[in-house]
Amino acid sequence: MQNPNSQSEQNQPPHFADAAFDLVAIASSAGGLQALTEVVSNLPAEFPAALVIVQHLDPRHRSLMAEILSRRTPLQVKQAQEGDCLSPGMVYIAPPNRHLLVNQDGTLSLSQTELVHFVRPSADLLFDSVAASYQARAIAVVLTGTGSDGAMGIQAIEKMGGTVIAQDEETADYFGMPGAAINSGAVDFILPLADIAPALITLVMQTDIPKA
Repeated sequence: MQNPNSQSEQNQPPHFADAAFDLVAIASSAGGLQALTEVVSNLPAEFPAALVIVQHLDPRHRSLMAEILSRRTPLQVKQAQEGDCLSPGMVYIAPPNRHLLVNQDGTLSLSQTELVHFVRPSADLLFDSVAASYQARAIAVVLTGTGSDGAMGIQAIEKMGGTVIAQDEETADYFGMPGAAINSGAVDFILPLADIAPALITLVMQTDIPKA
């Protein structure tokens, strides 16, 4: 007789060994390359969660972000492709002019549906999909950038029990995105850029960390 829960279990994303959180979703825009480099370069090779990144890019040009970041981190970095399966210690970057979504089975989808807040890829869409798929086992990070992309999506992360980090005003080149996130009331930690990677290590690699 088939287990009635087997179908729902099949639709759950994989949990990674030794990880208190399975997925870290990061959003950035103006000033983002430097900020992203600071974060990923300070994560260890044994970091047990997957990372997905939305950086607003010029849609007219091929992105070199994966190549740039891969030279600065022990983690493996790639531009996300349709159907990629999330793996621990991997960094997946949304390609230019494509929304990046995380599915409930732990795979990635790319979409060229309409712009959201005038941008594609959209942090809000990424965070919404992460909240639905990984729920309390997800961390959202909002880094430097103009506009307010991500402020709605992090509310979905918070509602599902995930954790939200925003870069502080002093270290953000552009405070629009992190400021909008903070003003939403859904941010758990407001941190200087240099403290974000250590916070991710603490949250993901140790299990008994209370929220502030």
